[in-house]
Amino acid sequence: MIDTPSLVDQYCHGVLRTELGLGTFETRLGAHLGDRRGGPPGLPAAGTTFFDTQTGFAVRRWCPPLLGLEPHCPPARYLARRRELGVVEAGRRLLRASGISTYLVDTGVAGDLTRPAEIAATAGAEAHEIVRLEPLAEQVADTSGTVDAFLANLAEAVHGAAVNAVAFTSLEGVRRGLATTPEPPGPGEVRGAAGRWLAARPAGGRLTDPVLLRHLLWIAVTAGRPLQLHTRDLDPAVLGAFAAATTGLGTDLVLLHAYPHHRAAAHLTVVHPHVYADLGPALAHTGARAAAVLAEVLESAPFGKLLFSSGAHGLPELHVVAAGVFRSALTRVLGEWVMDGAWSPADAQRVATMIAAGNARRVYRLGPAVSPR
Repeated sequence: MIDTPSLVDQYCHGVLRTELGLGTFETRLGAHLGDRRGGPPGLPAAGTTFFDTQTGFAVRRWCPPLLGLEPHCPPARYLARRRELGVVEAGRRLLRASGISTYLVDTGVAGDLTRPAEIAATAGAEAHEIVRLEPLAEQVADTSGTVDAFLANLAEAVHGAAVNAVAFTSLEGVRRGLATTPEPPGPGEVRGAAGRWLAARPAGGRLTDPVLLRHLLWIAVTAGRPLQLHTRDLDPAVLGAFAAATTGLGTDLVLLHAYPHHRAAAHLTVVHPHVYADLGPALAHTGARAAAVLAEVLESAPFGKLLFSSGAHGLPELHVVAAGVFRSALTRVLGEWVMDGAWSPADAQRVATMIAAGNARRVYRLGPAVSPR
């Protein structure tokens, strides 16, 4: 039996503070299934439901018993019970039953989402902040009147954020910033890009300039915290070149959301000593097939390079599902290898503990584990 009593959720978002009806819940479930690039959540096709997905079935398997219902109960009944308990009590029951002892929370997504301290209090766990680079740069631009002030304040803001954050994360930096070259841009190139962007930027405009995005990534590389890269549009050549360029600089890179390119991400962890791969919501997305996906990652990735996360956004159910599916898949895969005689029980338990929490505690320099209350 594989025992993983304490998990570190190394990448997630806050949970919603508002009550949800069936339609709104489904919309949030659909947003989790999509790539969430900043647009509005999608809707299911007419006459269909996002509950009819692997994630939806997993929610119905793992979550109803935590709210006093039978597994696989109808969605409408589950949501009625959720409203009966209230959003605070339902969230408390769900998060405290997940077995997650530590949450690393990306606070850079807009919405009525709980902050790390709120998650910690609700879950009876500990929580730390992950700073998203692009919104940080946009905030600096809002308060900087000149190009010189913007560039100076940007570097100061990133290094200042590193004091309290456990990591930085970037979405557009991978998609746009590394599209041409992994190398840091020169000072003249950065200054010219900053001038053009600031001059053309409407109030509150998003950072999309590839030169500034690349510059931002390289500031983060020097800030002394791990850098999480969203890799849903994974281009192994681009990421491999960036990994090679950052080798030896002391900053670990963590590849997020690589599924369905999880084998390519696993390979990068083999080639580059400072690159790690997040198992993330891929296991929750694949539900009953999660063991097969996990086994594919374990084919090549060093076991000390893999990290558990939920990738959860908005719904506490997604933390529960990710944790439950992860434990189930890990037990099935490693248990079969033990039964076949390929692994010893002691080695299986050691690797399970590494992936569940130990690797994240090492990478993010977290303290000793705290059991969820």
